[in-house]
Amino acid sequence: MSANLTDSCISPDLGPSNRFVASTVVYGLVLAVGLPLNTFSLWILLRSHGCRSPCAVLMVNLAVSDLLLALSLPLRVYFYATLRWPFGAATCTAAIIMFRVNIRTSGIFITLISVDRMIALVFPLRSRSLRTSACAFKCCAVVWILISSLCIPENIKLYSSLKHCSSIPCFEAQTHPEDSSVIPLSQAIFLLILLLVNIVSTVVVIIVLRKRPSAGAAKVNNKMNVILIFVVNMLVFIIFFLPFTLQLLRYNKNNSKVLRALVCLASVNCCLDPLIYYFSLDSFWQDKGKRQTDVGTHSLSRSMKRF
Repeated sequence: MSANLTDSCISPDLGPSNRFVASTVVYGLVLAVGLPLNTFSLWILLRSHGCRSPCAVLMVNLAVSDLLLALSLPLRVYFYATLRWPFGAATCTAAIIMFRVNIRTSGIFITLISVDRMIALVFPLRSRSLRTSACAFKCCAVVWILISSLCIPENIKLYSSLKHCSSIPCFEAQTHPEDSSVIPLSQAIFLLILLLVNIVSTVVVIIVLRKRPSAGAAKVNNKMNVILIFVVNMLVFIIFFLPFTLQLLRYNKNNSKVLRALVCLASVNCCLDPLIYYFSLDSFWQDKGKRQTDVGTHSLSRSMKRF
């Protein structure tokens, strides 16, 4: 299986390797943790929060993106466990594209969540007309349409290359080496821009919070929650997306094994995204009725203080 099958489909050596064993274990763990965790998080988001706020809309779309990644992982686990691919070029292409869509859309939705939280903190009154559920729906629709449209030519090239392989190496295939620098470089620049936006948002929020005086323990706890939102977002980018991005900038056929190992690491992000839901939405795990009761009690206590 280590022969060159065609000029456009280069099959690597798929002999026994510790990297394949590690990939099987990591993808298996991400599947076992990420699929139920994101399914439950999506259920909580829709049941308890709905799509009544822009932040909730963005998080629902992030959870859907993570579920797309999780649903593609059983095929990766099977491939790396058996080193065989009997499902054809179309299925392989679909699994690879679902994975790539998650990497791209997850970074965008995490960045949009940071920007939304920053705007809400810095411009709480002036941003009301902009920070609406309708506006969030439109932004998410643009993201899905744009990323899906960009994946179409990539999808066609990938499928046309894989269908000529006599024995499909799927996730280990090296297709179109002559074009290998274009897409990786574009994706790396795109992810670095998203990282820069997250850094700027974090710096702005820290500056604003330091300038605002603290008045009581509730204020301090609220500040800590806000900071934790941005810390989690930054950790997701720095730990899971940044190594992958830097490797894309120096991509070549010789370091493709390193890139695939970092892609495996990047898949773990879907297991940490529920932390973003927890810190970004107030009373995330509370039942909707209990939250409404708490809000009513808080409003009543404020009214009593006026008299």
